[in-house]
Amino acid sequence: MTESGPRRGSERKQVLLRLDPAVYDALARWASDELRSANAQIEYLLRHALSETGRLPGAARPIPPRGGPQRRVAPEEGAPGDGEG
Repeated sequence: MTESGPRRGSERKQVLLRLDPAVYDALARWASDELRSANAQIEYLLRHALSETGRLPGAARPIPPRGGPQRRVAPEEGAPGDGEG
């Protein structure tokens, strides 16, 4: 793949960010309160700010869901308490 080539769906831009240690600590605590990583919290805040100011590009993909793939649970047929049987 070249610099101008198409990006794969799972590829994300990596950015080096320098922060004051006290700002990072506050951000990390906030992220922990919301069960996010510091990186996910930064992306959430940046997207929120861009959206609020009308600057979020329409081509921006949504934030991937947290955790692993979602499990699909099939309803059990004839399970006790479902009114059947």
